[in-house]
This record gives sequence, structure tokens and C-alpha cells, in this order.
Amino acid sequence: MNLNILRETFVSFVRSHGMDRHFRRLGADMFRSTPVSKDVPPSLAETLSSAARVDISELFQTLHSRADGLTEAEADTIRASAGPNEVEHEKPISKWVHLWQCYKNPFNLLLTVLAAVSYLTEDMKATIVIGSMVVLSTMMRFIQESRSNTAADKLKAMVSNTATVLRHDLAEDIAEEALRYFDVTLHPKGARRIELPIKKLVPGDIVQLSAGDMIPADLRLLTAKDLFISQAAMTGESLPVEKFVAHRGTATSNPLELDNLCFMGTNVVSGSATAIVVTTGNRTYFGALAERVTATDRTPTAFQSGVNKVSWLLIRFMMVMTPVVFLLNGYTKGDWVEAFLFAMSIAVGLTPEMLPMIVTSTLAKGAVALSRKKVIVKRLDAIQNFGAMDVLCTDKTGTLTQDKIFLERHTDILGEQDDLVLEYAYLNSHYQTGLKNLLDVAVLEHAELQREMALASAYRKVDEIPFDFQRRRMSVVVSEREDHHELICKGAVEEIVSVCTHARHNGQVVPFTKELLQEIYETTSSLNAEGLRVVAVAAKDLPPTKEVYGVADESDLVLIGYIAFLDPPKESTKPALDALKAHGITVKILTGDNELVTAKICRQVGLAVDGMLLGNDVEKMSDAELAMAVDTTTVFAKLSPTHKERIVRVLHDKGHVVGFMGDGINDAPALRAADIGISVDTAVDIAKEAADIILLEKSLMVLEEGVLEGRKTFANMLKYIKMTASSNFGNVFSVLVASAFLPFLPMLPLHLLVQNLLYDISQITIPFDNVDKEFLEKPQRWNAGEIGRFMVFFGPISSIFDITTFALMWYIFGANTPEHQTLFQSGWFIEGLLSQTLIVHMIRTRKIPFFQSRASWALMSMTLIIMMVGILLPMSPLAHYFKLQALPLTYFPWLLLILVAYAVLTQAMKGWYARRYGWQ
Repeated sequence: MNLNILRETFVSFVRSHGMDRHFRRLGADMFRSTPVSKDVPPSLAETLSSAARVDISELFQTLHSRADGLTEAEADTIRASAGPNEVEHEKPISKWVHLWQCYKNPFNLLLTVLAAVSYLTEDMKATIVIGSMVVLSTMMRFIQESRSNTAADKLKAMVSNTATVLRHDLAEDIAEEALRYFDVTLHPKGARRIELPIKKLVPGDIVQLSAGDMIPADLRLLTAKDLFISQAAMTGESLPVEKFVAHRGTATSNPLELDNLCFMGTNVVSGSATAIVVTTGNRTYFGALAERVTATDRTPTAFQSGVNKVSWLLIRFMMVMTPVVFLLNGYTKGDWVEAFLFAMSIAVGLTPEMLPMIVTSTLAKGAVALSRKKVIVKRLDAIQNFGAMDVLCTDKTGTLTQDKIFLERHTDILGEQDDLVLEYAYLNSHYQTGLKNLLDVAVLEHAELQREMALASAYRKVDEIPFDFQRRRMSVVVSEREDHHELICKGAVEEIVSVCTHARHNGQVVPFTKELLQEIYETTSSLNAEGLRVVAVAAKDLPPTKEVYGVADESDLVLIGYIAFLDPPKESTKPALDALKAHGITVKILTGDNELVTAKICRQVGLAVDGMLLGNDVEKMSDAELAMAVDTTTVFAKLSPTHKERIVRVLHDKGHVVGFMGDGINDAPALRAADIGISVDTAVDIAKEAADIILLEKSLMVLEEGVLEGRKTFANMLKYIKMTASSNFGNVFSVLVASAFLPFLPMLPLHLLVQNLLYDISQITIPFDNVDKEFLEKPQRWNAGEIGRFMVFFGPISSIFDITTFALMWYIFGANTPEHQTLFQSGWFIEGLLSQTLIVHMIRTRKIPFFQSRASWALMSMTLIIMMVGILLPMSPLAHYFKLQALPLTYFPWLLLILVAYAVLTQAMKGWYARRYGWQ
């Protein structure tokens, strides 16, 4: 495998905040057999390998740390020398680098070349105008992006990831020394646990990990309990790997193969651990790889590809037409120098130099508008995908339903209320240290638990077996008396029953029989049919012969009963679903929950269930079979994380723009696979990192508002591109006709440049324009072919009236000799500018402009200002400088007639075009 390809792939991952979806889709195959360790400095590999080998006490000494962590003062001192825990590419670029990036687009580079040619040919006026256009485009983009980046940084800070860190309490040290002086023993209370932003971590910090956490730096494990880490980002291993306190494999020089090291950029799938930070920032394995590839550009998104296709369409058009104009004018006029300058001006006129600024401004404006609607945009380009989304896949809990689950019942195996079940459930939720989900919170907050809290204090925790998505259960082992241990397990009914051999019935422990199992399933099914989510609870007594337990101990359990939870639907869900449907978005439910509960909730919120597939059904289907089923299936229930990812990918491959909304560990693969990953600020770290959009309110109604804003953003970008393409095409067509028949240039190069500059200024308010309601009803996508066709149909319309203006100036006003060319050029200058400005309002809507659809006040105001400048410039004292002259008053009634006829014909063409090709 070519190492350069690996690096190019990895930078795509790096530059999308460590969670690029497309890289992860390919990463497993690309990295599986690659000696990645050779891609980092040998010193780093040796540092990590050494940290894995040395004794813990020696590592504490090397890192100036201790088992209960650093003090705040110690951490501050280390941070001052080690710097923040950030890889280089995540740091803000300097203003000068940002300014250069705003400048270096194809259009600005082309204009700079044209300005240089004008300067060398001593055409200073053209040089000044072209230079002004470059400066205007660059500075506006720079200012808009700077504002956007500042706003985005503030928004991202609201959802920044944190790590759980132990802090050594210096006050306790002082108290302990004082008490020792008086010969009094102090029992230590332990270190303080704090939540610290990941970028503030330093080498020597002690961090605690649990399911769903991102690994915040390169770590050496101190304790680990059933710890499974997903290392796909670093090694490509498709399955999580188990980590231990000591390396158990063969000796190796590759740090990635060491069992007791965890690496920045990976994440905890299940289990818990305590670890010490060995390296941070650029000195991590992740940072070292990132530094070697930061010069490589990230793979363009679908949005960027669409913009690029449109840009190159216009550039190719310019590269063909400019030489034609040059040769035609040089041949017919005989002045090749003047013809060259005119052709250069045409090139400038055809260059949509404001496109980068318009795109950035529109996206930035959309991001700010979304932030007001409680939607945080992590990546600006995602806004357009938001608007293009036509399928939304979402979980049930917290989206269709309230993000608050209530413990409704606690029953024995046949559905009768039983307090013993509640006691066991409380002990399990109280003593688990992994990720506490909404079910645990509901158990712990239950109003009847005052007695259970007192009960919990009588127990001590021995061990726990953390939750994972294969077993779908978790256990704790507790001890009330020293003569026995008690294993308490809770989880999905099927998984709990599968490891039980007995049940507690009427106070007696009885073995499973076929009849009893049938009654158990009937009881749980009836609870599910009521819309309750059922969790089974089981237990068994064990001799106190060991302190460490594993999955193998979850066997021969006694089924105690069930805890049933109510997750009521939100009042806003039904109107939100109706609104999404009205806007062309199909909602599909992808959940790990029971199909009966899911169907009940769907009925309550008015979501028609056209078809339902379970995880087992998905597992048995080939991709071709699943592709046939996904469009006709509304609910996918009892899914694993890989099932969700596969369904999203199949929908994407069928041509849908797929959004996925999730907040759990099990949602991360699907978030990466979707065109637009949507999460919430309360999600686990891995879900927030994988998402493109963060919602501050977990509601479909908020999502619908975000979709509308995305479509407005796309609509306004498309307006500028359509206007520019059609206007430019028409201008060139008019120039070709005029060049063939006139004895002088129809317009001087300076006129073209000034006209183009004024037109561009009139466009800067397009990002703030209104959008017709009809445009928001369906998803919209880039279509370069559609834009090319639009240009061909609408461009020549302006040429009809340009040629009419030529005839007017030639025959009515007698501007038909080189001596009167200034009058001719002034007449076309005004008509050309006003018709270009008018086309903005004609093309911005399918409706009749000004009457059925009005532009925003900002665009209307800018249009009026530019039109007044265009009309008054030939009459002003600057007219001589620009080689223009005042026009007779009789010209303006003709001008009004031409513009009205232009508007009428354009409106008629819009109707015919929309009926034949549609109106994007």
C-alpha cells in the first residue's frame, strides 16, 4: 500500500475534527496491514513504548504525578511548558494566512493576472478597477469568515468535550501534616473528581474513562475493567479491542499493539478505567501523524464539488469566449492592442469573482440564523446538506418521545407489583460506574427509593461487569455480609432470560419450564403493548471466593421480575412530523428498542408505520435485498450499531441525502455514515464528535427549522450563480454581435470593468434575501447541468434588448461614427447595468417580482443605490474621467420601455422554462 495514499486518507480524517465519516468507511481495509508506527518519529514511539513497560511508580515519578492526580498549581505549571492539548491543525490560523486563503481562489488569481497585464500596458484605470474588485472580494470574504469563525468558536465552546480528571487536594496534605504533628491519624478522603476541557489536560493528569468517552490524550492504563476501545481511526480494526493494565501480547516496537496504552482520537465502547496522561497535543501519536500530513487538502464535500463544477463551467466558458472576442475585434477594428484590452475586460466581466464571498457569506449568515434557533453548525458546508436532506433517520427515545423516562412499574415475573425487584434494580443502578443512561436515572430518581438508599449503604460493591451492545445487559456484584456475594444483572428481556435457569415466583425459586417461559413472554409482551419499555432484573448468590468477575459469571441466574418505564411522546412531535413530511422529508425510525413499544409510540404521534424490520431480519438480508426494503420500511427495531450504519449507507447508495440523528455510543457509526450527522449537546462525546450539526434542543421541530434555513441558504447561493451565469452569457453574446458590425468598440474596457464592479456590489446583500415559500417545500441539490441550460436559455434574452439599445443609439440618437462613440457607449453602459441589476429581481423568484414576491429591504435598497449611481455617473463631474457623457432626456423613456419589455419577456420565458424543466 502506498504510504502517500495512507497519509492523504488520514488527513481527511484529521481535518474533520477526527471523525470524518468517509475515512472511517474505508479505514479498516486501508490500515489493517500497514506498519503505521513508521509514520511517527522514533522518539515518540520509544516514549510510548517506555511508558507501557516501566513500573507504575516509576512512571509517576517521571511525570511528577501521583495516584490521586496533580494539584491545580502543578497542572498549571506543566501546561505552561507543554502547551494546550490540541493538535496543530486545530489551532486558529493567523490572520495573514487566513487573508491569503481568502484571496487564493481561481477567480481572484485570474483577475490579478488581468490587472498585471493592464498595468504593463499602462492602462492604470483598468488596473485600479480590477484591483478594487479583487480587494473587495477578498476583504469581504475575510471579514465574513472571521466573524463566522468567531461565532462558530463561541458556539463550539458550548459543546466542547471534557474529561473526568482527578485533582490532588493540597489542603488535605497540609491538614494531614498538621494532624501528624499532633500524632493524630487522618483517613484520606480521596482525590477530587472534576470535569476539565480536553485541551487543558497535561502529562501526568489522572483521567477516568467510561463508555462513550473520547480518549483525550495518549494514556497508560492504571486500572481497567472490561475496557473495550474502538481503534478504527488509528489501526482500522473493525472490532473494538480489549485493553488491560499490563501488556499481555508478544513484545513489539509498535505502540499501537500494546495492550496497556490508549490513544487520542479513539473512544471507549464499553467498560471503565483509570489512566495517566503520557503525551498531549502534537506529541501524541495522533498529533504526530497529523503534523506530517497537514499540507494535504481534505477531500471536497458534495457541496464543495457542486460549487467547483459551477465555477469551472463559467471559467471554461470564459476561456472559450475571450479569445473569440479578441480575434473578432482585432480583425474588424485593426487595433490589436485595444482588442486585447477589451478581451481582457470581457474576461473580467465573465469572472464570477464574488462567488467565494457570496457562498461564504450565505453559509455564515445561515449558521448565525441557525444558532438563534438552537442549532450549532460545526462545519459550514453542512448547512447545504441540511437543506438537501430528503430522508431523516432518527432514534425514538428523546426525539419522538420526551427525553425524560419515568419508572412506571416494578413487577414480578407475572406482572404483579413487587418491591424486591425495585430494590435489586436500585442496587444495580446505584453501584454501576459506567455510562448511566436514562433508565438508570429514572430508577435512581424514583420517589419510593428513600428506603432503598438506606439499603444501599448496607452494601459494599465488589465488582461490576459493564454494559455492551452485544450482551445488552450489565451486572454489579455486591456484598451485604462477608459470607456471600450477590450478582445483580439487568438488561433486555431476551438477553436476561437467555442466562437464567430459574425464576422467583410467589416467593419461591422455581426452575424454568416451557409453560413458565410462555407466561413470561406473554407478560412482557402485554407490558410492551401498553407502550412500556421493559427491563428484566435477575440475580444469584455466589460464594465470596474472588473479587474479580466477568461475563462468564452471568449464568444460571434467577429471574426476579421487571422494571417498566414510560417514555411519553412529546406534544410537539406530531406537528413536527407533519411539517417534515410537508417539506419532502421522509422520517424513518432506527431504534434498538422493542418493536411493540416503538409501534405504539409511532401510532401515538401519528407516524404511519408502512413496514417494520427487526435487526435479525436486517442481518439475514443482502445489500440488494435491504436496498429494496429500505424505501418501504418506516420502522427498524432492535438494531445494533452496525445495523444502523448499514441502513444509512444503503439509503445513501440509493441516491438519498440521508440525515441521522442520534446521541448515544451506538449511534456513532451511523452518524459517520450519514450525509449529515445530527446530535445534541447532551450526547456522549463520541456522538458529538461524529456529528456535523449539534442541536441544543432534542426536538424534531428545531430540526425542521434547521432544514428550512439550509434551504434558504442554498436558494440564495443559487440565485447569484444563475444571475451571474445568464447575465455574463448575454453580455458576451451582445459583444460578439456589436463587434462584428460596429466600427468602434460597443463599450470601452474601463466601462465594462466599472459596470461589473457596480453589479458585484449590488449582489452583496443576496445572502440576506427572502426566499419564496415554494422553494422550501422540497430538498434542493446542486446541478451544474441545470445551471448551464439556464444560462443558454436566459442569457440571450438580455442580448435582444442590448441589440435593441444598439439600434436605438445608432439610428435614433445618431451615435453611428467613431466621433460619437462616447454617446453610444454611455447609452449601453446605463442600459446594461440596469438590465443586469433588474435580472436579479427577475430570476430570484418563479413568481412575478415586486408584486407576488418581493426581495428583502437590503437587496431592494442596494439595487436602487446602484441603479442611481449608474444613471448619474455619466452626468457627474467624473463622467470625463470614465469617458462617459450625459444622455439626452429623450433617452430615458426609451430606456424604460426597453426595461419593461425585458422584464415581460423574461417573465414569459420563466413560465415556459418552469413548465418544461422545472424551477430549481
